[in-house]
Amino acid sequence: MGKRKPALRFKGFEGEWDKCKLKDIALFNPKADIPEQFEYVDLESVVGTEMVSHRTETRNTAPSRAQRLANIGDLFYQTVRPYQKNNCLFEKRDGCYVFSTGYAQMRPYTDSYFLLSLLQNNLFLKSVLNQCTGTSYPAINSIVLAEIEVSFSIYNENRKIGVFFKHLDTIIIQQQRKYDSLLNVKKSMLEKMFPKDGADVPEIRFKGFSGAWEQRKFTDITFPAGEKNKVNLPLESYSISNDRGFIPQNELFENGGTMRDADKSMYYIVSQNSFAYNPARINVGSIGYYDLPENVIVSSLYEVFKTTEDIDDRFLWYWFKSETFQRMIEQYQEGGVRLYFYYDKLCMCSITLPSFKEQNLIGVTFDKLDTLLTQHQKKLDHLKHIKSALLEKMFVSEAA
Repeated sequence: MGKRKPALRFKGFEGEWDKCKLKDIALFNPKADIPEQFEYVDLESVVGTEMVSHRTETRNTAPSRAQRLANIGDLFYQTVRPYQKNNCLFEKRDGCYVFSTGYAQMRPYTDSYFLLSLLQNNLFLKSVLNQCTGTSYPAINSIVLAEIEVSFSIYNENRKIGVFFKHLDTIIIQQQRKYDSLLNVKKSMLEKMFPKDGADVPEIRFKGFSGAWEQRKFTDITFPAGEKNKVNLPLESYSISNDRGFIPQNELFENGGTMRDADKSMYYIVSQNSFAYNPARINVGSIGYYDLPENVIVSSLYEVFKTTEDIDDRFLWYWFKSETFQRMIEQYQEGGVRLYFYYDKLCMCSITLPSFKEQNLIGVTFDKLDTLLTQHQKKLDHLKHIKSALLEKMFVSEAA
């Protein structure tokens, strides 16, 4: 039996932590009369430790699950799909807020942020998931949750841990907002830097460029480029994801997926500077651009094409992310239960183009924006990794 001590500790604190049930350090679901009008917080309203939305309701209009009247310092633990770790410490001082019964409400007897951090610890989450019912939507009720055993220290140490994680969460939230803000800038630019339907100039334009953009058919600026891998060359297999474009199958699927050892003679060979997309998933962004010198292969289900010298590939790549292209997909896709947008449908579409020089400048600008987004995302991921590691080391494992 191990000692009930965390692996990492603030200077000046020693000794073992106490062990108790969660209900011993927080009052669960305190009863309160719901006011006539309030701000309702549903399950999708909390992301991470932050309340991102709420809506005004009355007792007559609100769903029956609106029952948890919040006090400052109350903690709300998501009991449905708890692995999402959407848990809020309520600190708002304006208005009246009522949470869904999809949260367990706790009024802590110890430091509130210490308890919030303890509940976000993967060690605690494992205990919760072991007690959950359901498979598609695992859930735990408040009575069972309250009986889970936890370890805690004296208030001063709890308080210090709580302050530390509150500061770290503030940094993470600030970084997330920077990323989201930049993402909104990109979305706005995609709307304004390409002409809207029926227009021949965009809303915003770089200085030094003028005149109408020219409408061109895709049959004039693209051509099929996928060649069958007839001799079954041992080329690396790629898939196309919605968010990352081309990605090696051994990264996307465990052990390379079921197709790792399959016959690849029907696959398409993809060479440098090729576009490829899944015709059944292009509506959700399943398109990629391959710019590496080594040939690879993709499933024969994909459409593969290249462009002529009249169009800048980076310009086209970002145009494919625009609302204009999305509307074209909706107009021309075909099928029954599942809809498809094959290359022949793409060839029925047109695109409005500026000079090659202006195309290039637009593509370069979006590339720079994407680089910034990647940098912000990496920093955000790094901060979350640090938090996860510290949550593990600064709390006692219940296996101890």
